[in-house]
Amino acid sequence: MKRIPEPELMDEPEQARAYARADFSEPHQAFVERFHQCFPGHRPQQVLDLGCGAADITIRFARAYPESRLTGVDGAAAMLVFAREATAQAGLGDRIQLQQARLPETTLPRRAFDTVISNSLLHHLHDPQTLWQAVTQYAAPGAAVFIMDMRRPDSRERAGALVDEYAGTEPEVLKRDFFNSLLAAFRPDEITQQLAQAGLAPFQVEAVGDRHVIVHGKME
Repeated sequence: MKRIPEPELMDEPEQARAYARADFSEPHQAFVERFHQCFPGHRPQQVLDLGCGAADITIRFARAYPESRLTGVDGAAAMLVFAREATAQAGLGDRIQLQQARLPETTLPRRAFDTVISNSLLHHLHDPQTLWQAVTQYAAPGAAVFIMDMRRPDSRERAGALVDEYAGTEPEVLKRDFFNSLLAAFRPDEITQQLAQAGLAPFQVEAVGDRHVIVHGKME
């Protein structure tokens, strides 16, 4: 099935509210745990979360690594409203800085982060090199990079079945966006090609479960 891009930003107030209130605890905690599995000896200090959304993973990561300070970046102002609320409620406002920016236009310091993470940003980008260029620009030498995203199924019918299985009881806006995101997602072989083009060929690409893919590696 050919990829069908979707809007890059999730800036509708209804969208942001639905995502902020949805229960993503299982996949988001799995994100943090899988990072630890991939980098068991790594101790994050300065962490960049690209496409942080409502900051649930940002907060979970901060709790898992109490010595770290995190910068969460997202292009959607509506999402950052909920991210700021969640960060304040978690009592992590002193360790988490949130910035509205649409890649590649940011004010972030170059090569200043020893850890770069991102969840479900890649499939939103019309040009996937936007993400990989950001990684090369902001990750310091030796930085741990961990990216997780959905992967595109073989057919629209399979995408619909995944929506029914994992989001059947969610609000319509979430089901709609989940379906569209599956159609917009990349497959592992496509991501491998993207990494080669970006000079990140040593990174590993792994299919996980029935709908996700992870990319991980250390910057040279």
